[in-house]
Amino acid sequence: MTPPPDFAAIEEAHRRIRPFVRRTPVLRAASLDQASDAHLHFKCENFQRSGSFKARGAFNATLAAPDGTAGFVTHSSGNHAAALALAARTRGLPAHVVMPRTASAAKKSAARAFGAHIIECEPTLAAREAEAARVAADTGATLVPPYDSTEVVAGQGTCALELVEDAGVPLDTLLVPVGGGGLLAGTLIAMASASPGTRVIGVEPAAADDAARGLQSGERQPQVLPVTTVADGATTALSEMTFGVMSWLVHDIVCVSEDAIVQAMRLIWERLKIVVEPTCALPLAAVLEARVDVRGQQVGLILTGGNVDLDRLPWLN
Repeated sequence: MTPPPDFAAIEEAHRRIRPFVRRTPVLRAASLDQASDAHLHFKCENFQRSGSFKARGAFNATLAAPDGTAGFVTHSSGNHAAALALAARTRGLPAHVVMPRTASAAKKSAARAFGAHIIECEPTLAAREAEAARVAADTGATLVPPYDSTEVVAGQGTCALELVEDAGVPLDTLLVPVGGGGLLAGTLIAMASASPGTRVIGVEPAAADDAARGLQSGERQPQVLPVTTVADGATTALSEMTFGVMSWLVHDIVCVSEDAIVQAMRLIWERLKIVVEPTCALPLAAVLEARVDVRGQQVGLILTGGNVDLDRLPWLN
């Protein structure tokens, strides 16, 4: 199993990536506070370089790689692809990105814009991993997985560190979207030391509920295919490492409906006046559906990214 980072590794990652990533703002909206009967603090990673929190883990992994590294390779259908390409370009090294042939043209274009060399494969995890391993062997590039990486998880944990420092008040609850679990794992490890009194709750779509099923059963669960959720960033299954961290530290995992995800996304656009993708809306959806009791609490919500196809907004369908 890939070893998880400790808190010292997250602190080191924060120092390492600070010159290369943005300290994203924490926004508030009085109308959303009133609607939820809580005090909501939105950590806006949609303003991050490459458009998502993934830049944190990608920069930490690439900057930690030794001199003489031949480049980097990953498999990703979305935000990690663009983030790794940007981070590799910053070091002056190539990025090879294996993407399923079914990935959207917008996602492929975003990765190419940062200099990625795209290799297409069949749309299965096994095909992605096998092709990435082949590319690594052929090119000598270093594999940087989207979430099953000590360095990537350490980088993702820096988001929570900033939120704790910038919220201005102790947080009672922190709501985090769950996909492959890299952000959740990094957040859990960071909060256990930086804010141990905060309960950390993962949120995933009911249509992609492998984390909730795994927490309940005590065993890592596969994602049930085909996955049909608007929150496409939450469709990957947990790795052995991220599942282990989740099982050890998480307070709970809750699931939300598709209608709530779309409603929450639209409210964020309307009330915070910012562009976010559907996966970002998972934490607010949990509040709207009362999946978590946050009444009277100081609540952190991590908005994971803003890379959305404006011609395919979910409320236009």
